[in-house]
Amino acid sequence: MPAVLLAPESPPLVLEPSDRAPAKARRYLTDRFRELGHDDDFVGRLVVTELVTNSYKHVGVGRIVVRVFPDGSEPLTVIEVEDQGTALPVVRDGGGDAESGRGLLLMAQMVHDWGVRRLGEEGKLVWARCAR
Repeated sequence: MPAVLLAPESPPLVLEPSDRAPAKARRYLTDRFRELGHDDDFVGRLVVTELVTNSYKHVGVGRIVVRVFPDGSEPLTVIEVEDQGTALPVVRDGGGDAESGRGLLLMAQMVHDWGVRRLGEEGKLVWARCAR
C-alpha cells in the first residue's frame, strides 16, 4: 500500500463478530462514500461485505474495525478491515464444485489493488483501494 495516505476523517466503525456485522459495515461504508462525494458505492459495499464476513466467520473473536478514507496520493478510496486473526486471507482459483470461497477472487478483480499486513503478534489489517 502506498506510504502516503490521509488520516481517516471520521471515527472507525467497531463491530462485534456476528452475522449482523456485514450489514452494519455496509451502512457505514455507504455513509462514508456519500461524505466523500462518491456517486456509486457498489464495489465498496462488495469489498466491505467480503472482508467483514471473512473476519467474523474465520476469526469469530475480538473486534472488527472498519475504516474508509481517501488515499492521499491517488484518486482512490481505501477500505480497511482489521481483526484479531492471525491467518492471512487466501484467494482461491474459483474452480471446482465448492459452494463458497470465491469472494476474495471476485473482490480482487473489482478493486485497484488490495493487500494485508500483520498487526503485531495477533491481528491483521486487510485493505483494498477502489476508484472514486
